[in-house]
Amino acid sequence: MPTERDVTDGGYDRHAAGFGRTFARAKETTMGIQTAMDAVYAAPGIVDAIRLADDVAFEAGRDPGVRTLRLLAKALASDDDVAAITAVHALAEMYDEQAARALSGLLSDERGFVREHAAWALGAGLPRFDAIGRLLGIVAAGGFSGMLAQRTLENWSITVGESLAVAIESALLGIQDAPSRTRLVETLGLVRAPIAARTLLSCASDPHEARTVRIAAVAALGQRAHSPEAASLLDGLADGEDELADAARLALVDLAAARTAVGPARNGSAPTPGPLTVAQLFLHADIEPSLTSAGVGDNGGIATLLVRLGDALVADPSTGVQRVVTLSRGPRERAVIDLGVIGMDRDGHVYGRVPLAEQPVPSAAAWSLRVTARRGIRRILRAAGRIDVLHLRMADVGSLAAADVARELGIPVVFTVAPDPHAVIQSMDLSGTLHRSDFGEVDMREHFWFRARLVQSLASNAAHTVLFPRPKLEEDMRQLVGIDIASHPERHTIVAEGVDLEVVERAVAEVRSCSGQDCPPEIQSLRAMLEELPAERRGLPLLVSVGRLHRVKGMATLVEAWASGPLADRANLLIIGGDLERPSLDEREQLERIAQIVPDEDRAARGLVLAGHRSNDIAARWLAAVRFGLPGLAAEGGVYVCASVKEEFGIALLEAMATGLMVVAPDGGGPATYVTRGDTGVLTQTWDVAQLTQAIAQALDIAAEHDESRAARSHDMVRDRFTIQGMASALGPVYGGVAREEAELIRAAGVLG
Repeated sequence: MPTERDVTDGGYDRHAAGFGRTFARAKETTMGIQTAMDAVYAAPGIVDAIRLADDVAFEAGRDPGVRTLRLLAKALASDDDVAAITAVHALAEMYDEQAARALSGLLSDERGFVREHAAWALGAGLPRFDAIGRLLGIVAAGGFSGMLAQRTLENWSITVGESLAVAIESALLGIQDAPSRTRLVETLGLVRAPIAARTLLSCASDPHEARTVRIAAVAALGQRAHSPEAASLLDGLADGEDELADAARLALVDLAAARTAVGPARNGSAPTPGPLTVAQLFLHADIEPSLTSAGVGDNGGIATLLVRLGDALVADPSTGVQRVVTLSRGPRERAVIDLGVIGMDRDGHVYGRVPLAEQPVPSAAAWSLRVTARRGIRRILRAAGRIDVLHLRMADVGSLAAADVARELGIPVVFTVAPDPHAVIQSMDLSGTLHRSDFGEVDMREHFWFRARLVQSLASNAAHTVLFPRPKLEEDMRQLVGIDIASHPERHTIVAEGVDLEVVERAVAEVRSCSGQDCPPEIQSLRAMLEELPAERRGLPLLVSVGRLHRVKGMATLVEAWASGPLADRANLLIIGGDLERPSLDEREQLERIAQIVPDEDRAARGLVLAGHRSNDIAARWLAAVRFGLPGLAAEGGVYVCASVKEEFGIALLEAMATGLMVVAPDGGGPATYVTRGDTGVLTQTWDVAQLTQAIAQALDIAAEHDESRAARSHDMVRDRFTIQGMASALGPVYGGVAREEAELIRAAGVLG
């Protein structure tokens, strides 16, 4: 049987492959496959149906008979995509040859979403040789489907490694396309059978191979701790000065680390009590202390939060945290430098970069980087030495990869649970933009089903979960996510996010005291933008929104609500965020939608200002300028608008409220717990343009009253409940409790021998 080290980067258990099944109801009471399937068909919403799919899978596994197959076949043939996907995963729970053969056959289904889910579901069962060739074809094609197929093959490689290696080598003989070869070589690197090393060595050393292929082979060789040939080749390649040399240097780090015991799970001894080291990550952002990239691509509120939180945790001795390691994306050369700094075991807040791709990739398209992410995360956590707790927050490829590493290294995980993508699905379902009949196609873009299952898996396997405040938290967690937080309340803690109030108050003081040309340079840049507006629009207040240009953030919806009615006569609109010069795919989609509403050449004339991304400090000053106005350019009494489809908490929203701005926010999630209706803000269904328009008009009316006491109430609410220091104080005991419990588990395991 493979040891933990043997399976490093080369296979994992059935639970890791398919997330297992977290059935919400008690198993003592069974309902039967017919009743379970009927419940899926009759579910009032798509989220409900996805949750009920667990019951169908359970019943299919309990009764893998002919009639069960017929019922699932009927669902697969229907025009109900949710029922069809339910049937795919139910087949995977049936230990039956006919069911397994049927599941394998779905890899050839004409519907892309069925092929995708079949590639995923097959990983939960035993290897099937009739599926390997088609799975490799899906891997070669890449994308999210390729990642799912690769996970399945990785799981199978534990038992059929040699056969899989031969199949990949054969596939490489007929494929010359560099991206496809790269993906196949990466998959070969996950096969632990010694036979795979020969081809990896050949690809890594061949100067005629594409650079990406060689880099993939080099990275895989870094996992071959028992291969002298690999070490020798990597030593030679590392002498260069190009990207291949950078990859070789990182691979040598991996080789050296793989030969040593790492973490409490490896050495079998409980960690000694003392200050904690906490790791946190978000791989879809360029996280650095200055926060200059805030608002670009996926550099949203989470990037700002992790910087501020890491600083606050180590600044407050009462948290018990002496060191925070924050992981994000970055180039290979920077990753090498970071490893040296992290290896020094210095106290404080340190950063580690995970090299993912040459160009930033949006989170929705980053799933194919799973293996690269996993290796980079493992490399940093090993270099850090002792990690007491790993805090995960998102249902993305970073959390998927990090959970694998944490399981391997024996690091306990704290997971922040939020109903995402559940809340998005529900909003789209209610708004009529998502239907059961087209769910499959949307799911291929948004990966809703996989992400929902990932949330479920991360939550059920975490040592502790952190929850955002919500008006109906217990009900939402149970109905949307399928988690009963009342069953083990000691394993759940409600922690509100927080903002750095010092930054906000400094910005307010600066703007309040300045006038005209005496304002700071950061305000002068805003003045220059507003000076481009027609003279007749310069006496209007500003509507402002800060955030990523992403459809979930609703920036184009906000422009539509403002431009299509009387709001445009009452206020100008300022949007802060996005890379306007080199937009990502998500940013381009929003910019194109905005251009359809307000053509680029008409922006200034109509009062629309797209400012692009700004650092957190600059954005804070601009929010203050929206509140107090800029003489001759913008009237006081502006309004902050958060038009997000869903907002789990809302960092930018809290910063706006701390500034004293009147706000418009989604009527749900975190904002509904801290926005006082009709006083400090207006809550609305932000996905509905008509309701959003009405809410903004109401907010402008209230802001026009210039009630300083209202602004003070808004600021004081943030000061009392939502500072970053308060968040750090709340998380400190959570981390300490998890570390103590893990030490007890390690001692207990030692008793067992």
